[in-house]
Amino acid sequence: MRTCIIIDDEKNAREALEKIIQRYFNFQLQIVFMADSVKEGVFAINKYRPDIVFLDIEMPEENGFKLFDYFDIYNFEVIFTTAYKQYAIDAIKFAALDYLLKPINYIDLREVLTRLEKKHKKSSNTEQIEAFLSTLNSDNGNFNKIALPTLDGFQLEKVNNIVYCQAEESYTKIFTNRNEAILVARNLKSIEEMLPEELFFRIHKSYLVNMNYIKSYSKTDGYKITLDNGIELDVATRRNEEFLKALTKDKRLKKE
Repeated sequence: MRTCIIIDDEKNAREALEKIIQRYFNFQLQIVFMADSVKEGVFAINKYRPDIVFLDIEMPEENGFKLFDYFDIYNFEVIFTTAYKQYAIDAIKFAALDYLLKPINYIDLREVLTRLEKKHKKSSNTEQIEAFLSTLNSDNGNFNKIALPTLDGFQLEKVNNIVYCQAEESYTKIFTNRNEAILVARNLKSIEEMLPEELFFRIHKSYLVNMNYIKSYSKTDGYKITLDNGIELDVATRRNEEFLKALTKDKRLKKE
């Protein structure tokens, strides 16, 4: 059983999460402390050494991100809790960290806990959180690197280096411009949510492509694209019209 701490300045939010855990996940999680501030949360983490910290983002004195200023090594998993979809959520996704939108429900919590169970025990939480903080503090809001959860831990990859992604059942194979294939422990839908939608397009149930690497488009024998590396990929009929609109915004098509 994993131990956990809840850090949230709202009493109702703390108690709501507590009830969900006790009702549905009491065989997986044991709540050892509930804190109403970052300061109290730091004290609790140092005292109880929890496996998981549920961390609210919006708090009056210090927001949740300030928690990381008090640690050099993060020997706990972080699950952010927030009522707001905003810039910070994109940073959280890029670092492959987990979050729950309020009001929290047991289905979302179950999915997050399932991902944590599959996560390699030796994976570096410190590396992940450092990637998150670097992304969060980006001056121009452009996120350069993404943390890819592999079978052995995490691989930090520049977003612009990703050529395309291919579904592999519950996993995803990510192909880079170095002709490297990275097997990622997330399905394609999860990867799609992590990557910027203005740069990547889901052309098919099995493929997500970086628009910058598309060399040409053809409708001679079904809808297809050719990438700069020579790879041909099918475009699903139902996605073709939307894909063309996205493609022609920034590119002139090479007719075949």
